[in-house]
Amino acid sequence: MASCTPAQPRTAALGGMFAMAAGIGVGRFIYTPILPPMVEALGLSKSAAGLIASANFSGYLCGALLATAARLPGSRRAWLLAALLASGLSTGGMGFATSVPSFLALRFIGGVASAWVLILASALVLERLAQAGRTGLAALHFAGVGIGITVSAIVVAGLLATDFAWPALWFGGGALSLVALLAVWGFIPDPAEPPPAPGQLGRAPPTPALRRMIAAYGLFGFGYVITATFLVAIVRTTPAIRPLEPVIWVVVGLSATPSVAFWAWLARRPGSLGGIPTAFALANLVAAAGVLASVAWPSTPGILLAAMLVGGTFMGQTALGLMRARELTTGDPRRAIALMTGSFGLGQIIGPVFAGAAYDHLGSFAFASVAAAVVLVAAAILARR
Repeated sequence: MASCTPAQPRTAALGGMFAMAAGIGVGRFIYTPILPPMVEALGLSKSAAGLIASANFSGYLCGALLATAARLPGSRRAWLLAALLASGLSTGGMGFATSVPSFLALRFIGGVASAWVLILASALVLERLAQAGRTGLAALHFAGVGIGITVSAIVVAGLLATDFAWPALWFGGGALSLVALLAVWGFIPDPAEPPPAPGQLGRAPPTPALRRMIAAYGLFGFGYVITATFLVAIVRTTPAIRPLEPVIWVVVGLSATPSVAFWAWLARRPGSLGGIPTAFALANLVAAAGVLASVAWPSTPGILLAAMLVGGTFMGQTALGLMRARELTTGDPRRAIALMTGSFGLGQIIGPVFAGAAYDHLGSFAFASVAAAVVLVAAAILARR
């Protein structure tokens, strides 16, 4: 398959779906359902667990900034396949690791790979959809994150139910990623022609509106990631809802799958409820309610509501934030994307470390979750101004 003609946009979107499922849904987020049995078996503290999560987000930050700024020699498709291979191998390699430093190194590599998958797959797929006039299929591309979360959560739950130890859970995730790699290889072709040369990278300082959006994006990164990292751990440590542990991350994935399409639709609506800033602000408020529900309502309805609200917003918030940055930028948007990515990455790095330390001192995720909800409300206010 040498080119992707306008008659093939759905094939390209399917390839993007598999790439996002492997690189993000599995590569970044499979840590959440594996975390509780892994911590229990190895006797890790919540601080160590948060540090391992932050290593992945640090790698994501470094990878995203590098991929945004660098000119890559050769085929972008080849780089994408290499990133997917690195993601699968670093995920599976976690099952062989035996120490915190090795966990940190592997999760950092996985974070770099996830960022490259996100940026390269989106560049290849969204270009083809634009050429074909089928930009609406971008929702299928981004739905891969929720699909990857769902499938990997089902695999982890199945392996746990059959008494496999925590290393097998990582092996299962690595195997899923490598299977998805084969699908991406088949569905996403090399570009038919070189991509357009980028415009001059603007060096003007960000406008006040863009500065507010950058700050709001960083607050969002901090606010969502605490629940996204420790939701399954919250379920495991709460006796009333512990039976939900095998399914709670599946609920997050199922809620995430259609979320980009919904929030993009809301952003396109005319009137007071439309527009990207309003949609982003509403998504942050919904996410804040979900974060609070995870600790304030320790019951089956409460934790399911938390999973649906957080799962149903974080990918929409991610997409809307980058859409808003492009809207506020003239010319080549890479610098704005780099600034947004840096702010978001810092929030993600700080969040798990803060929550893990707070748990070790207070014996609960309540304080960290309330702080995260307040930060999400602040992000909504900044974005809507």
